[in-house]
Amino acid sequence: MPATTRVKRLVSRPVRDPRRTRDRILAAALAEFSSEGFAGARVARIARRAKINKRMLYHYFGNKEDLFREIFDRKLQERAGWISEAPAELGASLAYWLRMACEDSDWIRLMQWEALAAGDGPVIREAERRASLERTLEDLRARQRRGLVPGDLDVGHLLLTILGVLTYPLAFPQVTRMVTGKSAADAAFREQHTEFLRRFADALVSRRPRSAAVRA
Repeated sequence: MPATTRVKRLVSRPVRDPRRTRDRILAAALAEFSSEGFAGARVARIARRAKINKRMLYHYFGNKEDLFREIFDRKLQERAGWISEAPAELGASLAYWLRMACEDSDWIRLMQWEALAAGDGPVIREAERRASLERTLEDLRARQRRGLVPGDLDVGHLLLTILGVLTYPLAFPQVTRMVTGKSAADAAFREQHTEFLRRFADALVSRRPRSAAVRA
């Protein structure tokens, strides 16, 4: 084979990008797990979604369980940014978090699968996830100290309420449609829900603590 031909073939050979390949595998795995749950997900389908062969998937992640854990690790890192990058004002934070949730429907479906499988039992990466939630609770406590959130509210129940108003309409789109007449995916619904969240936050922050109301 002429040397020039060998050079051309070497030049035309695609350069492997491990980071991009890993990202592609993780995106494909999240879509597969959210669609089928952990038990129903298949490595072969993940490989096809990622446009790689199974051997390469195993090279990067070992097995399906390791891949599942890697997805959770990455999501925990993302959610750390959700807290640190959110606006200080509660209404603006809720609007910001709703936008993030709308862009992460695969994760919401994955959480639904986990709830069906595990109930209130132990879950994967539980210690890390508890630590992530504790950081969120501490953020709410800091907002209370700054007067941005009512100081007499239990932050645990407040966090559950925030998670509910953000994710329930997306997790149960059939209920959203029956209640509002709109799809949770419609821009009109999201605009209306964003406005509701802002007004909800304003009403929450402006209300007087119950003890003050009793003394008045």
